[in-house]
Amino acid sequence: MKRVLSVGQCSFDHRGISQLMKDRFAAEVVSVDDWSQALARLADESFDLMLVNRKLDRDYSDGLDVIRHLKSDPDHAGLPVMMITNYPEHQRLAIDAGAEPGFGKLELAKSETVDKLRPFLDGDHPTTS
Repeated sequence: MKRVLSVGQCSFDHRGISQLMKDRFAAEVVSVDDWSQALARLADESFDLMLVNRKLDRDYSDGLDVIRHLKSDPDHAGLPVMMITNYPEHQRLAIDAGAEPGFGKLELAKSETVDKLRPFLDGDHPTTS
C-alpha cells in the first residue's frame, strides 16, 4: 500500500485528500500538523509522497519552509513533495525549492490532479523514508 504524509491540512481538506488517495490509489494518508511532527514520522515510517499545505492550519506558518527543510535534510531529500495551493505563484516557489508540481484544493476532482499523483502512487514507485 502506498503511503502519503500530509502536513498542515485542516480536517475538512484532509478528508478530501484522503478520499481521493483512497479511491484512486488505495493509498493511506497520515496527517501531521507541522514539520517537527513530520520529521518524527519520517524517522520511523516510510512514505511515497509528502503533501504540504501552503499555510499550515495549526499556526498558519509557511508550508514552503517545510519543503525547504525536507529538501535540505540528506536523509529525506529524496522524498517527493507537493505543495497544496490554489495559487500558481506559490506552486512556482515550491517547485523552485525542489517540490514536484502540486495542485490546489479546488482541483481535487480534476483528472489533471490524478495525473500529477500517478507517478508517485501508481505502480512500482519505490517507497522512500
